[in-house]
Amino acid sequence: MVRLLNLFAILALMGSAIYAYSIKYETIFHAEKIAELKHQIKNEEDGIGMAKAEWAHVSRPERVRLLADKLLDLQPMALNQIVGPEALPEKGMRVDEIGRKLEALGLSEPTNTPRDGMAVAPVTPSSPARLDARQMSGTIPPSQDNPKDRPVKPPLPRRVWSFILGLFATKIDKSTRRIRLVAVAFLLVYGTICGRLVMLGLHYETQQNAKHGASDIVAAARPDILDRNGEVLATDIQVKSVFAEPRRIVDKDEAVELLTAVLPGVNADELREKLGSRKGFVWVKRAITPQQEQEVYHLGLPGVGFMPENKRVYPNGPIAAHVLGFANLDGAGISGLEKYIDGQGLADLHGAGFNLSAENLKPITTSLDLEATYAVRDELAKGIEKFKAKAGAAAILDVNTGEIIAMASLPDFDPNNPADALDPNHINRLSVGVYEMGSTFKAITIAMALEANKVNLNSHLDARSSLRYGRFTIHDFHAQHRLLSLPEVFTYSSNIGTARMALMVGVEGHKAFLRKMGQLTRLRTELPESAEPLVPKSWGELNTMTIAFGQGLNVAPLQAIMAVGALVNGGIMITPTFLKRSEENAKKDAPRVVRPETSETMRYLMRLNAEVGSAKLANIKGYFIGGKTGTADKIVHGHYSQDKVFTTFMAILPADKPKYLFLTLMDEPQGLPETGGYHTAAWNSGSVTGKIIERTGPMLGIAPRLDLPAQPFPLLAKLGYGMANVPAVSHGEH
Repeated sequence: MVRLLNLFAILALMGSAIYAYSIKYETIFHAEKIAELKHQIKNEEDGIGMAKAEWAHVSRPERVRLLADKLLDLQPMALNQIVGPEALPEKGMRVDEIGRKLEALGLSEPTNTPRDGMAVAPVTPSSPARLDARQMSGTIPPSQDNPKDRPVKPPLPRRVWSFILGLFATKIDKSTRRIRLVAVAFLLVYGTICGRLVMLGLHYETQQNAKHGASDIVAAARPDILDRNGEVLATDIQVKSVFAEPRRIVDKDEAVELLTAVLPGVNADELREKLGSRKGFVWVKRAITPQQEQEVYHLGLPGVGFMPENKRVYPNGPIAAHVLGFANLDGAGISGLEKYIDGQGLADLHGAGFNLSAENLKPITTSLDLEATYAVRDELAKGIEKFKAKAGAAAILDVNTGEIIAMASLPDFDPNNPADALDPNHINRLSVGVYEMGSTFKAITIAMALEANKVNLNSHLDARSSLRYGRFTIHDFHAQHRLLSLPEVFTYSSNIGTARMALMVGVEGHKAFLRKMGQLTRLRTELPESAEPLVPKSWGELNTMTIAFGQGLNVAPLQAIMAVGALVNGGIMITPTFLKRSEENAKKDAPRVVRPETSETMRYLMRLNAEVGSAKLANIKGYFIGGKTGTADKIVHGHYSQDKVFTTFMAILPADKPKYLFLTLMDEPQGLPETGGYHTAAWNSGSVTGKIIERTGPMLGIAPRLDLPAQPFPLLAKLGYGMANVPAVSHGEH
């Protein structure tokens, strides 16, 4: 209603301005016409004066003749022929009428004495001094007092209509009427505006805050977030929030006492300070329950009301919390995909004042599988509890599309209670944390040596003794003290053999390959939270040797699985994503980083490690799994600790044609009696990964196979390698 009144006032002002301009234009036009008429009148007056001057010099007989010629239907005749009235013709005017006209023109004698036999009527004060043209022509008598001849007065409707038409007429005699009407109209319009301004002045702040509250409602409208199967991960619901108008509250102490009694969590001192301010609008509590709404309503406090708002809810609680992030009470994304959505233009639309609702916003479909994510989190939580780890994380990556199918990082938080997200221990360890990835990095080093043609499956490396570099010594966890074939370097997880391969490639070649694999720069995904890798400032041969087996370079685990995913999917580097996409779109602009033969060699080595190496605990029956363990000593006070480790495990499924890559990591797991006291990756992260595969495999559409593939690595078979150099037994758990 207020908007309509404002619109009416604006239109009235515009109409009045246009009408005033038209009157001004007509006034100028008529002023010019009046000036022109005055000029013409002056000219006519000058002409009349000249005519009077000439008339004064004309003799009386000549004047009579001239009048007779004008007024009488006579033939021209000399004045000496007029001897009396009887000499005039019968037709025409009577002599007495001529005399009256002469008297009217002031041409008769001032006396009643007849002259030349013509009776001339005397001039009296009541005699008319001037006759109009119709009276002089004799068509209308000088006096006409017959009531029947008077004009008839038109009826009232016609007079009203004539009055209205007269308002818009352009005649100069109508200007006064129009000006009065415009003055009245302007008085009414500006009176209305002044009254409205007074109302706004009295209630300005309240209305401005009410509008601010309305804008909060608009800003809170966000699109639904769905998993890859259409299950709701985040949505909006309508809730009520309590607000107060301090100026309308009579007893503020009573209001504080009553409101804090029915609204738990409201601080009495803060509320008293709000109600004591001069503001016109303050929040009491946002997003209350229906029961609390009823209790506040029954208090009947004047100046306390409810405002509908959209509240962001996450029906699955902490499931995928680090991926989804959360939005605050004002509907702004703070972290995760919620913040990413704002960055894609939603925040700009809200800021521009667009009245958005969930119905006209397209849902965001993520790459996550809700059921698989729940299973991953559940198994990870059980593993952390079992091995008494400080924290842990797990993820499933589709190596052909780069989609993150599942992700969990514990401890996590419930986005419905985002205050828990502020705990530094609740970070996303897969994208925000950076760690030394341990022996899982050996897969990258071996792939680098294969790609550089420095080694092949038949190559042997010297691991007979420790590798010394200056005052530093590199040794193997389970030293074999002999030459190791390339597959044995991988299955025994030999630090010495891996370091020697890195030295073959060289420092610059090693750095170039790691950069190509995305390990030296920050990984950018839809999640705004990401960390920069910790790269050595001065990179020498010693750095190359230690980084080769996963020490000395800290990267985000998500970066590491991106690189390993490229090593096993045929050699294509695909950036991970948390949004659903097809394989075609994923590989459209993805670069090739290794040859297909190198990729198949890495799949063979990971499968071999699951059969006879450190990944045996994840070799679930019926699944053709490949894997690699990684255990890194943690740095405590600048030195590597002897009893605190960070363990990782990567597995591919199936190894002959990988579809999924599994990652599990644990922070400071403890050794158990059933593990022989060992706390290396094979016993904890590897064991948990096996349980995740067993539980999520059917969910992901991968059923157990009774018969394993006859020829899983055809390219290697063509090259003559096959299953050569398989060690009979492996004691490596590193």
